Amino acid sequence: MKIVSWKDRGFAKAVDAVCQRATPQNAKVEQSVREILNSVRQEGDKAVQRFTWQFDRIRIRPNQLRISPKEIQAAYSALPRADTIALKYAARRIRTFHKRQRRSTWTYRKDGIQLGQMFTPLDAVGVYVPGGKAMYPSSVLMNAIPAKVAGVDRVVMCTPTPSGAIHPSLLVAADIAGVDEIYRVGGVQAIGALAFGTPTIHPVDKIVGPGNLYVAIAKRLVYGQVDIDMIAGPSELLVLADSASNPSHVAADLLCEAEHDEEACVYLVTTSLALAKRTVKEVNRQLGELSRQEIASHSIGTHAVAFVVKSVEEGLALANRIAPEHLSLNMKKALDYLPRVRHAGAIFVGRYTPPAVADYVAGPNHVLPTGGSARFFSSLGVDEYVKRSNVVAYSQAALLKAKRAVVRLAALEGFDAHSQSMESRWT
Repeated sequence: MKIVSWKDRGFAKAVDAVCQRATPQNAKVEQSVREILNSVRQEGDKAVQRFTWQFDRIRIRPNQLRISPKEIQAAYSALPRADTIALKYAARRIRTFHKRQRRSTWTYRKDGIQLGQMFTPLDAVGVYVPGGKAMYPSSVLMNAIPAKVAGVDRVVMCTPTPSGAIHPSLLVAADIAGVDEIYRVGGVQAIGALAFGTPTIHPVDKIVGPGNLYVAIAKRLVYGQVDIDMIAGPSELLVLADSASNPSHVAADLLCEAEHDEEACVYLVTTSLALAKRTVKEVNRQLGELSRQEIASHSIGTHAVAFVVKSVEEGLALANRIAPEHLSLNMKKALDYLPRVRHAGAIFVGRYTPPAVADYVAGPNHVLPTGGSARFFSSLGVDEYVKRSNVVAYSQAALLKAKRAVVRLAALEGFDAHSQSMESRWT
């Protein structure tokens, strides 16, 4: 983990590199993804079967794609009871938080006009759950529970099973979250099936959930056919720390994100060069204790940077410029700085709010914008599973008052039929 000080000649260049970290486009991968999607669109289940064999080495018939209720019940028996209790605890916290996000239809009336907005849930949502370097039952909860809170009738989950089996924690999490259908299919073919539909997997209206580069590109390519949550990149954490921060805590938090993926990006921003040096030393020590040491080491060695800045104000400005997925304010009187944070997917306030508690049980969603997109994207929530429809109702008298302005504007834009739609009410 390299240290870069504001006094160093390369400071600005190092900051620019971090700010330009968004996942680059890959034309070769995109072409491959397009071919798979087109095959699924044209051939349906046959293409899903073929690609599942090609990529996961699993031969599967269409009637075997869906996980049965009996398999879900068996998962409860296979999973340690303590794990089930922990999943249920997390689910309660997530559900309680997201219930506070629900919005109601509203209208108002004045001068014979009724205006408002109607909120309606999506009919069907697909949740993609990756099955690569790690399993994520917590992500099942985070993606599916807000959908059910929003009122989505049909929540469908797809996940790859390269070994031919699915970990019981994923099935238990899906059941706790209220998922209605679970399919043992992953990769681009799963995204295609969810977007276009097959005889076995009916299409959905929106696809959410993380995945590898191929899955991310597939989601981008089917956008428009369906909605998507966001194009997710590798995990990120920026810790803003002061000289009194505990380097052991800071290092542990950085490694908490670094162990997700080799491409995970973690940063320390501090006014104290001494703290930066102690943190780097502590990161190296703690790395040796991790079961995912190889992954975390690659992340730290390739992407991690400790920035030493002149002041807390400059530290906050740098954090806002980087716009990280996760921002930790590990500082004295951290709440005082919260109003000055403009761009972050999630903000962990104070020395006793580690990323892990928010990843699992705090309640707010851990599906967050990455790659600097926190400048314009928000966390996943109930709003992402509902539609707003504008409601307009005029009385005859109210329409007459508006007639002259509408006719004038229609003439200004050259739309005769618009004028006629008004005039016809009085002819």
